[in-house]
Amino acid sequence: MKTYIGKSVLKGIAVGRIYWYHKQTYEVVKTQIADSAQEQKRFEDAVETAKEQLVSLYEDALKNVGEDHAMIFEIHRMMLEDADYLETIAQVIEEGWNAEYAVETAKEQFAEMFAAMDDEYMKARAADIKDISQRVIRILAGIREDGILTDEPVIVVADDLTPSETVKMDKNKILAFVTVRGSSNSHTAILARSMNLPSLVNTNLELSEELNGKVAVVDGFSGEFIVEPQEELLNEMIRRKNQWIADLEALEQLKGKDNVTSDGRRINLYANIGKVSDVDAVLNADAGGIGLFRSEFLYLGRNEFPSEEEQFKSYKEVLEKMQGKKVIIRTMDIGADKKVDYFNLEPEENPALGYRAIRICLDRPEIFITQLRAIYRASAYGTAAIMFPMIVSVAEIKRIKEIVEQVKEELKVEGYPMKDVELGIMIETPAAAVISDELAKEVDFFSIGTNDLTQYTLAVDRQNQKLESTCDTHHPAVLKLIEMTVKNGHKEGIWVGICGELAADTELTETFLNMGVDELSVSASSVLKVRKAIRDI
Repeated sequence: MKTYIGKSVLKGIAVGRIYWYHKQTYEVVKTQIADSAQEQKRFEDAVETAKEQLVSLYEDALKNVGEDHAMIFEIHRMMLEDADYLETIAQVIEEGWNAEYAVETAKEQFAEMFAAMDDEYMKARAADIKDISQRVIRILAGIREDGILTDEPVIVVADDLTPSETVKMDKNKILAFVTVRGSSNSHTAILARSMNLPSLVNTNLELSEELNGKVAVVDGFSGEFIVEPQEELLNEMIRRKNQWIADLEALEQLKGKDNVTSDGRRINLYANIGKVSDVDAVLNADAGGIGLFRSEFLYLGRNEFPSEEEQFKSYKEVLEKMQGKKVIIRTMDIGADKKVDYFNLEPEENPALGYRAIRICLDRPEIFITQLRAIYRASAYGTAAIMFPMIVSVAEIKRIKEIVEQVKEELKVEGYPMKDVELGIMIETPAAAVISDELAKEVDFFSIGTNDLTQYTLAVDRQNQKLESTCDTHHPAVLKLIEMTVKNGHKEGIWVGICGELAADTELTETFLNMGVDELSVSASSVLKVRKAIRDI
């Protein structure tokens, strides 16, 4: 018996045989070619095939893990259209070298460029460049995509896994993931959580063929990976696994129950969505409403701005499906990690702190007004609210309200029916939390975005594996800013919710209730888990 320690991605237990997933390797050889035009055509055909594969992966991810996590494949597809990347490859081919070597050259050049950048988000793009380049090289070389070659469900062990490798695997054949590298904030870890698979990353494991077929246990509660456990321990882990499954099944019995503690403290429990089709999962999970509709996904994966009519139809459909339950629409949060070519945004050294979200909207009001018109037109079909991201000042809110009044007046003149719409803001910067007493006088509600609030408060890129231990979402400074925001909001008579990942952290549910948080908005898959935590208090 051997026990290894990793970083848990999802609490749960898996028992089964190990399957070592290792990629088919291909060594790129530099070869002189006679016809550059023909070789360029071969490369372009491979790129088109790669795009088709990424579209397929995107669609698979939509079904399995939702829009938020599927977007990585849309981003990869867009990277394959980057002019500088394509021109570098074309130049090497023009010099008389084979396409595989040209792609390998571009891969190394761009990966090195990204890795040398100071900004951690941009550093992480080096892995994306490698992923898309290797995909094209595999296509050029005629290498088929690897899958899980087994009939029984297995624990997949690997050095690391790309998002595309994770999604393409047959979920019915996977019990858990265990990787040597990776962080709990990586795309693959997020996908594993979405697939509800107890998994470990950053595990001190030595990979070898000898692991294949051995019985093992993944303990997502302790972070242990136990290979060939002794019979007594194995039986105990099987018992715990069965109890965990029974607990999950018991959550289904909480549908239709109130989100209320044993002593009568009630809290609203909503769900987050990224697209219209996510509403079905929200309704199935019995959420009380939608606390975060990430409207930026209406702008991604296309070549032009969505029209007012397109946006109106999307908002209207969501509001109608929710049948009067509140739907809080966040205005588009484009920028940072959400790049859209047709916005013509200039490269930034520090995009997470740059030209994004409400800053774009106030600087380019024609985009903002189109979205606001669509939302207000749709408000006639349900209960809508609007919240604005990345707020740092009272002046921003005053300007927003001026534009909102302009939009409402125009729609009234044009004869469109509308309902009253609550206006709120995201508290996701330390600045907003510190002056929340002033901001609360201007709006109807606050929604605390704990992902960015943690990142900005601790000055830590939460996707940087080296800083994982520093990115402490339970840090006293983060919790104090949340508590301050709740108190200041209540002083002015407005409600305060949390819509970041921390809302689903049941270790903090009681803390949030004690602070007086009025609403928690989580992924649809977490609604019943959080409801149980509330009712157990």
